[in-house]
Amino acid sequence: MHPIVAALKHHKTTVILVVLEIALTCAIVTNALFLIGDRLGTMQLTTGVADNELVWARSSGIDDDATPASRASQTAADLAALRGMPGVKAVAMVNSLPLSRNYWSTCLGIRPGGDKAARVCNLVEYLGTPGYVGTLGMQLSAGRDFLPAEYVDYKGSNDPPPPVMIVTQALAGRLWPGQSPIGKAIFLGDKGQHAVHVVGVVAHLLNPSITKYQGVESGFLWPVRSLAGGMYVLRTTPEARDAVQRDLPRVLDGVDDQRVLTDNHSYVDTVKDYFHDDRALIWLLLVVIGCLLALTALGVVGLSSFWVQQRTHQIGIRRAIGATRRDILHYFQIENFLIVTGGIALGLLLAVALNLLLMKHYELPRLPWFYLPIAALVLWALGQLSVLGPALRAAAVPPVVATRSV
Repeated sequence: MHPIVAALKHHKTTVILVVLEIALTCAIVTNALFLIGDRLGTMQLTTGVADNELVWARSSGIDDDATPASRASQTAADLAALRGMPGVKAVAMVNSLPLSRNYWSTCLGIRPGGDKAARVCNLVEYLGTPGYVGTLGMQLSAGRDFLPAEYVDYKGSNDPPPPVMIVTQALAGRLWPGQSPIGKAIFLGDKGQHAVHVVGVVAHLLNPSITKYQGVESGFLWPVRSLAGGMYVLRTTPEARDAVQRDLPRVLDGVDDQRVLTDNHSYVDTVKDYFHDDRALIWLLLVVIGCLLALTALGVVGLSSFWVQQRTHQIGIRRAIGATRRDILHYFQIENFLIVTGGIALGLLLAVALNLLLMKHYELPRLPWFYLPIAALVLWALGQLSVLGPALRAAAVPPVVATRSV
């Protein structure tokens, strides 16, 4: 080991430049791998609904100032027509869907009396007409679905809320940790005068948008009779989904040809569209990682090849006094390992510093520790693979080279 370190001291500038190159690569690759893993993890989240069976549409042109009775009548006519389509298993109207980006948010009180300190805000309101829990394919983990009599007219925070609600399991754990939420009350209104009781819990239901304010699952469900400007959601058989989406505009026009259909999508496409930017970022980061690793590998190959050329006579002398090809090979591999290890040690510190910078300015989560050894292993493997060619050429130098004049 000592001869290797002593030889490196004679090439300090070159070694420092390679170490800095490896350190920079390590810092960027570590954080890029973390960002890729974070995005892939988000993309694999369970939406909580029957993704492959849903089609949704939204229309305009219906009087949003209509009375609750006339709106309910219009909604009932639309739903009846949609329910009669071949392949449709259930239909409902909702205000939003997971990952649809459109949402309402509100604050809930977890103690009576309008205590501001007991309010939990930035919670997502999901509203739907009768049967929408089953239509969307949500799975209850506790409690029950809404009863027909519990659906009421509700247009927003200015109206008295429905008497009951269903919460997500994540929200229940946040509001009542370690307790059953069934039967628990939350309080709405400026003075907390409206008590609403939890009757059910859905296992999963992603938010319409995953942000630092709403998080991943912070929603609850209201039962309403009708919705102004809501989304028609149809649950179909998988094989009929595309046909239902194609024929849906014609069916709605048959009920009211004055409307304009502003949206008509399969829910699978909605999810795909939501994660479009994430997929683009992943590919960009993969290209960046590939380029950095390639440049680092070229740097190691170039340095090792240069040193082999410089030390050809020395290698021949070592071979002449008894060093084997394996000894020469191991010499360059160990030398490379020491250089790469120095770069990795500095690079891991830079990776943590870069992550702290990203956390501060771009609100990214903290870098999990296990990404550090992953990046280290990648760079160690890259270093050994890169030095292998020059090391094999060095090991092939014959002892007779020692007899030649320098």
